[in-house]
Amino acid sequence: MAVPTSKIILTGLARRLVDDGFLKQEDAEEAFEKSLASRTPFVSYVVEKKLVGSREIAFAAAEEFGVPLVDIESVELNTEIIKLIDEKLIRKHKVLPMYKRGNRLFVAMSDPTNLNALDEIKFSTKTHTEVILVEDDKLNKLIERSLEVFDNTMKDLGEGLDDLELQDEDSDRKDDKDDEANEAPVVKFVNKMLLDAIKSGASDLHFEPYEKFYRVRFRVDGMLRVVANPPISLQRKLSSRLKVMSRLDVSERRVPQDGRIKLKISATKSIDFRVSTMPTLWGEKVVMRILDSSAAKLNIDMLGYEEDQKRLYLEALANPYGMTLVTGPTGSGKTVSLYTGINILNKDDVNISTAEDPVEINLPGVNQVQIDERTGMSFSKALKAFLRQDPDIILVGEIRDIETGGIAIKAASTGHMVMSTLHTNDAPQTLTRMIDMGLPPFAIATAVNLIMAQRLCRRLCSCKVEQQVPEKALLIEGFSKEEISAEGFKLYSPKPGGCEKCGGLGYKGRVGIYQVMPLSSEMRRLIMEGKNAISLADQARKESIPDLRISGLKKARDGLTSLEEINRVVNKE
Repeated sequence: MAVPTSKIILTGLARRLVDDGFLKQEDAEEAFEKSLASRTPFVSYVVEKKLVGSREIAFAAAEEFGVPLVDIESVELNTEIIKLIDEKLIRKHKVLPMYKRGNRLFVAMSDPTNLNALDEIKFSTKTHTEVILVEDDKLNKLIERSLEVFDNTMKDLGEGLDDLELQDEDSDRKDDKDDEANEAPVVKFVNKMLLDAIKSGASDLHFEPYEKFYRVRFRVDGMLRVVANPPISLQRKLSSRLKVMSRLDVSERRVPQDGRIKLKISATKSIDFRVSTMPTLWGEKVVMRILDSSAAKLNIDMLGYEEDQKRLYLEALANPYGMTLVTGPTGSGKTVSLYTGINILNKDDVNISTAEDPVEINLPGVNQVQIDERTGMSFSKALKAFLRQDPDIILVGEIRDIETGGIAIKAASTGHMVMSTLHTNDAPQTLTRMIDMGLPPFAIATAVNLIMAQRLCRRLCSCKVEQQVPEKALLIEGFSKEEISAEGFKLYSPKPGGCEKCGGLGYKGRVGIYQVMPLSSEMRRLIMEGKNAISLADQARKESIPDLRISGLKKARDGLTSLEEINRVVNKE
């Protein structure tokens, strides 16, 4: 008599997926059996074979087991917490520690039925483990990204890392002069960070010490992201190495210092870094700005101006005298806009002088002066000297006070072209800011030709996807009914998970958003009457000058960026 084969009894999540209609009974049994045979978690097996989507599984598991479901992409992970669990355990059970509260460790999992994983984590970490449910595909990506950062850091530090001596806080300067073999891993790590930053297109590097961890971050396309977490014990060696490269005083750790690094990356190419150190509670933070001279030679068509805006800027550059002002926060691309204009004007028959703090990029054919208040070389003193040197075009890095502003306006009113920057939110506010500084309204009205306010937003990668937004929401955002109803109106958002080209971010590169405001006769009259920024903004609207918000919405409408990105960089009115 034949013995009947025992049938697999489905329980827990597998049973739930069958009951909810996501899986057929026979498919679930087969998946359960094969996942056991391959020692793969049931959830991972089902997702890998595309039997059920990870999102559907996550919702089913949350309802079945009463476990909170979290969007792991919205959570900022702490590398020190990740280190609490051994890498082998993380990869074996596909788990990721998220945060710790007292003796409770909260762990992200896609399969809450994996009790074996929880037991091993409890034994390894000596903590009470709590499960947080996440989608399997998102968890896998984040695990790989998190472990890759840690692996690369440790690998690049080299085998000699364990041999580095730890120095006591009260030790003398001997810790800065350890033998070369001991310092080699630190040198190698710093060099790799600099090269990686250049390759990734970063604008800044942040080396940051904290009480229990150390992190290195790159600013790419305006957004900071963690790229490495070297051991906290190396914080002093890292800052010392960076200061040696910048020719700064290694023994001085109590005050900020500024320096420069020139890194030769090939026989024909070198990159400059501007270095700033700052004493913090747990050590010295070092920030490095990459000074890419190619950014100063961008074609004006690459900056993102609309045709009307580009025409107005070129017309202002063609004026033999008057002032052109560029305004916006730090990191909004003001220097690139000014340098692009200077490159257009840089010919053998003109004398161009610039006063900058600091001089970031070397411009052949331009007389550049480094401002240094410690030696008495201020903006105002440089400007006074320029006026005695037969100038045609003057660039002032920033108008910071009434003296500098007064000299700049005087130069603009007496046959010179002057270009400068201010830190204001938009073009109309720039005029009232100058009046608040104490500059005469009449002088401002007669000297200023053009004001450009600008921001930089991330450009969508080619993998972008179309976004559906309700009409009511679009109207609230600032679109008109005519725009929404127009043929071909579409908005796009970054593709979840991105692609290889954008590194999974959905964005690649940046594009400028501009408000280009020439001063009309009516605008000059309002300035001389002492009108406020609101009146000037109203007049700009009457003259059909789009503000930053409108310019940003057009960039979204053209598919260059997303509505979310516009809201990040430009406030709603």
